[in-house]
Amino acid sequence: MLHRILLGLSLLFSLALTGQTSQLETALFQLPDVIFKSMETPAGYTAAYELHIKQPLDHNHPEKGYFYQRAYLSHRGFDRPTVICTEGYDRPNNRNYELSDLVQGNQIDVEHRFFGTSVPAADIFDYQYLNLEQATADLHKINQVFREIYQGKWLSTGISKGGQTTIFYRYFYPEDVDVSVPFVAPLNLELEEQRIYTFLDTVGTEACRTALYEVQKEVLKNRDYALPRLKWYAKGAGLNFTYLSLEEAFEYAVLEYPFSFWQLGGKCEDIPKKGDGKEAALEHLMSTSGIDFFADAGMTGYASHYYQAGSEMGYYGYNTEDFKGLLKALPMEPHPSAIFMPEGLPKTFDGKLVNAVAEWIPANADRFIFINGNADTWSATAVRPTEGIDALWFFLEGLDHGKARIRNMKPQERAQMVSALERWLEMEIE
Repeated sequence: MLHRILLGLSLLFSLALTGQTSQLETALFQLPDVIFKSMETPAGYTAAYELHIKQPLDHNHPEKGYFYQRAYLSHRGFDRPTVICTEGYDRPNNRNYELSDLVQGNQIDVEHRFFGTSVPAADIFDYQYLNLEQATADLHKINQVFREIYQGKWLSTGISKGGQTTIFYRYFYPEDVDVSVPFVAPLNLELEEQRIYTFLDTVGTEACRTALYEVQKEVLKNRDYALPRLKWYAKGAGLNFTYLSLEEAFEYAVLEYPFSFWQLGGKCEDIPKKGDGKEAALEHLMSTSGIDFFADAGMTGYASHYYQAGSEMGYYGYNTEDFKGLLKALPMEPHPSAIFMPEGLPKTFDGKLVNAVAEWIPANADRFIFINGNADTWSATAVRPTEGIDALWFFLEGLDHGKARIRNMKPQERAQMVSALERWLEMEIE
């Protein structure tokens, strides 16, 4: 008898899901400018679709052409909140965000314009339309279109550059979402952020910082040992160096080393000691920063990212003062930049927007939750707490760029976050 009851309940549940999927697909067919196809459903959802959404190249002048922006919809229920994930790069696969699981919400994961497949055709491709005003207008259109289906509470979230997008999205469209949760999101105010230098000069212990510096010096002093080995590594890995020479890439990797060490959660006890020799120093440095990022594939793969950093989002550079006489391919002054602007485009940074956002946040960023790791290099330029607004800031102790997440919060931190979300969303979170 019990078996029959369970079988009947299972059948009813299956029919309910089938009916909801059919209802969802009917609703998707009615949305303007949306092409969709079914895909494998992630655990915890009832249906999932890859979307291609028609977007104007220029939202102010739609007659200039259009492209299709890739996104992914994961559906839980029409009565659930909806989380729009504001990616900063390409999104080749559907990714499940912690916030979506926490609130048991639907999720729309949106690839950033000019990344991945979300790129205009060659005849209308123009970097002037890769700016935050246009990128957030893409998100606004998606929000307005999908509100026809999801009429409850909306949240936005993103990680790293995607978290930056979350902040800018709320700045341009403050009414689109009820809550914004950017993870490890810097707000850089300069082309060469001085706060990064301050962080690298003060983070951790003096002994750890000195150990990193000794590795850098050891590698640079032994470039005749390092470069032939890197040449063979590059050949085996299929890396090409035409935008930068191999020697330039080598020196960039050396300068990048402490930034990457702290961003990626390096352990001070793993740093080779001063007497461990050139082989140990080179191996640890290359496993931490490496030359792959500075090869041709890195230059082209991150071209749109570099354009945004160099034009309006700001970034960082590399101090050279401590390497006098050790750099041969890169200049001592001006400081080498971590921005590699696409070929033929100058760095014409305009900091008006980022500084306007920095001034807007202290008075207007209600219902924000800023989550950072205090050991992450990017925490140097994270949004700082201010009084007078209904928002939360977390600088998670000892956590880096990849670990500053909800799953790694202390119980009291998670409870504080959940309490705020329940109040703002007017719902209970289990």
